[in-house]
Amino acid sequence: MIPMQNPFQDVKVYPVSVINLYVKRKLQQDTFLSDVYVRGEISNFKRHTSGHLYLTLKDESGAISAVMFASDARSLRFFPANGDQVVARGSVSLYEKTGQYQFYIRTLEKEGSGDLFQAFLRMKEKLEREGLFDPARKKEIPAFPRKIGIVTSPTGAAVRDICQIAKRRYPGVRLLVYPALVQGSGAACTIVRGIRVLSRIPDVDTIVVARGGGSIEDLWPFNEEIVARAIAACETPVISGVGHETDFTISDFAADLRAPTPSAAAELSVPDVAGLFDRLKVGEGRRERAAMRKIALMRSGLDHQISRLKWLSPMEKLKDHRLETDRLMEKQQVLIRQRLTACSARLEKLSQALLLDSPMHQMEKGYAFVTDASGRGISRVEGRNVGDEVFVRLMDGTLGARIETIMKEKGESDE
Repeated sequence: MIPMQNPFQDVKVYPVSVINLYVKRKLQQDTFLSDVYVRGEISNFKRHTSGHLYLTLKDESGAISAVMFASDARSLRFFPANGDQVVARGSVSLYEKTGQYQFYIRTLEKEGSGDLFQAFLRMKEKLEREGLFDPARKKEIPAFPRKIGIVTSPTGAAVRDICQIAKRRYPGVRLLVYPALVQGSGAACTIVRGIRVLSRIPDVDTIVVARGGGSIEDLWPFNEEIVARAIAACETPVISGVGHETDFTISDFAADLRAPTPSAAAELSVPDVAGLFDRLKVGEGRRERAAMRKIALMRSGLDHQISRLKWLSPMEKLKDHRLETDRLMEKQQVLIRQRLTACSARLEKLSQALLLDSPMHQMEKGYAFVTDASGRGISRVEGRNVGDEVFVRLMDGTLGARIETIMKEKGESDE
C-alpha cells in the first residue's frame, strides 16, 4: 500500500488564534483606529451585571459591535437606550476568542452633547498650543490665606458647601463671594467680571471659581475662551472647582489648581487647623521621643568610650607596638639567617661545580691544553701541518713540541 503524502508539508500552516492575534496587533498599530469618533444609533443595548455596556452602533449602511467597560461607563451623564443618536470615542480592535472586531468605547455623548464636546476639544487644543495650560505658569496656592474670593452663584449649594467647609477647617479665614451667573446666556461674562474684581482687592490671597454638577450644556460657561483667558491672566492664584469628579472644563486646565468638586476646592484653599494641631502634637511627641532615644544612645556611647579610655591609653598602645616591633625583628632575623644559610649552601654547590669544570681539574686527570705559536687554543687537527710548532700546557708547566704525525679521525696518518 502506497502511503498518502501530506499535501501541506511544504507550506506553513497557522492556528486560528495566531491569525486572530496578528489581526488584533495590526488594528492596534493603526493610529487612525486607536482614537476615533463614531456617530450612530444605539441598538441591541445590554447592561451586564459587571457594569459593562454592550451595544451595536448602526447607521443606514452598516453596523459595528461595541463595548464600554464599567470603569468608563461610570462617567456617563445619561442613561443610554436603544434608538439614541450618540457620538462615541474609542478604538477599534479584535476579540481574539471569537475573531470578531468591535469598537471599544471610552466616552459616549448624545448627538447634541457630542457637538459641544467637539467644540470643547477644539478650544482645549487651541489654548494648549498657546501655552495657556503650561505648568510653568501655575502659581502656588497660599498655605494660610487671609481672605478668599469666591466666584459662584450666591444661591447654589456650591457656595454653602465652600463656606461651611472653609470655616470649619480654618475659622480665621474671611470669605468674599462675588455673585455670578454660572449657567446660561451671559454667565461667562459675569464669571470674568468676578475674577477681575476680586483680583484687584489687595488682601484676597486666593480666588475659587466654582459651581455644582450638571450636563455639558450647564457647565459650558466654564468652557468659554474669555473665562479661560481671565483665569490665566489673573495675578491671584485661582482654584477651579466645577462639576463632579468626572467633569473637566477648560477652566480646570487654565486654573493654577483643579479641584474635582466645589467641596474639594474649599478643602484645597485652606488648611485644616484641627488636623494641623493634631499633627503638631503627634510630631511633638515623636520629636520628644526621638530626642530621648538620642540622649540615651549618646549617654551609652559616652560610657562605652570612657571604659575604653581606661585601657586604650597611649602608653598601652606604645607597649603593644614595642612588643610587636620585637616580634617582627625576631622574625626578620630568623628569615635573614635562613636566607644566608640557603645562599651559603648554593654558593658551595656552585663552587664545587665550577671546580669540577675547571681546566686545572681536567689536567689532573691527564688532559692537556694545546696552543699554537701565537697562543690560540688548538681543538682540531684540521689546518695543522707536520712540522708546526705547538705548546702543551700541563699541571706544572708547558712543553714546546713540533708536529711529526697527524692522526685524523678515521685512523689515517700524515708524516
